[in-house]
Amino acid sequence: MLTSRQKLILSAIVEDYVRSAEPVGSRALSKHNEIHLSAATIRNEMADLEEMGLLDQPHMSAGRIPSQKGYRFYVDNLMMRAEIDAETLAALREVFVQRMTEVERIIQQTSIVLSQLTQYTTIVKGPRLDAGRIKRVELVPLVRGTVVAILVTDTGHVVSRQVLMSEDVTPDDLAQIVNLLNTKLREVPLSRMRSHFYQEVSEEMARTLERYEDALAVLDELCAVDPESGRVYVGGTTNILAQPEFRDVDKVRPLLALLEREETAGQVLPKHQPGLQVRIGRENEVPMLQECTVIAATYAVDGVPVGSVGVLGPTRMNYARVVRILDYVSNALTRVMTERLSGA
Repeated sequence: MLTSRQKLILSAIVEDYVRSAEPVGSRALSKHNEIHLSAATIRNEMADLEEMGLLDQPHMSAGRIPSQKGYRFYVDNLMMRAEIDAETLAALREVFVQRMTEVERIIQQTSIVLSQLTQYTTIVKGPRLDAGRIKRVELVPLVRGTVVAILVTDTGHVVSRQVLMSEDVTPDDLAQIVNLLNTKLREVPLSRMRSHFYQEVSEEMARTLERYEDALAVLDELCAVDPESGRVYVGGTTNILAQPEFRDVDKVRPLLALLEREETAGQVLPKHQPGLQVRIGRENEVPMLQECTVIAATYAVDGVPVGSVGVLGPTRMNYARVVRILDYVSNALTRVMTERLSGA
């Protein structure tokens, strides 16, 4: 259990190190207005904090820096609630008052603005596919007996699946299948595709289409899409290079490779667990992230988490500010997504 002055010293070291990226010494701490202790007393307390594993000393002659354990204690016990400054608040509000009709456009803009405001790398995962409604279905012939089925949702998702069909299927056959699917599926929530609605559509196909088996093949492929998939947008990838901890290009190359591809960038964010999570260093399961901090929050539609937004940076992160900004963004996304995607 830390004493009150140990907590004060640890908090001051974390906040000074976040600002300066330089080890913090006892003389610097003794000049803090709120720390009324001699440099010698502070050195003794710092030594005790180091022994507890809360501080590290990178060089014998240098001051101390927080360890990953120290950051965790700070976040859980010492961090004060930050207020969003007026300029940041205005920039965030601008994103969510725009009349953007496509949900994916809102997500993309959020990732850009968030990276600019935090100066860290941001990852925003768009709504789960099954959070949207079907806008239209298209069939595009490839070669004989093969088509691409395209599903477009009101969230801006575009999903394509290759479908094997009869070799003698004609353009008229495809047009009939498309017309029936659009008649039956338009405005239907994707979450209903695998339920009783599948049975209803397949029975209608059996009654009205000569090419029933081909139509069923299309429906089967559309129902096979991953309901949890969502577009991933990364903002400010190169911001990581501006951090002193990542100036070694060889050291940061695997991290940049992770962020380069959408399917791997999504691994940075934790699963859709409600609320806000702070993962520091080795708390991240992905090896490339174990010298980083990931702060992530979910957003929801009708109380169900459908996507997430996160900030990736060094463990030397401005935790209080990022947490406050993400709290605002997740609440704003929840409001906007519920307005656009709820069953109302």
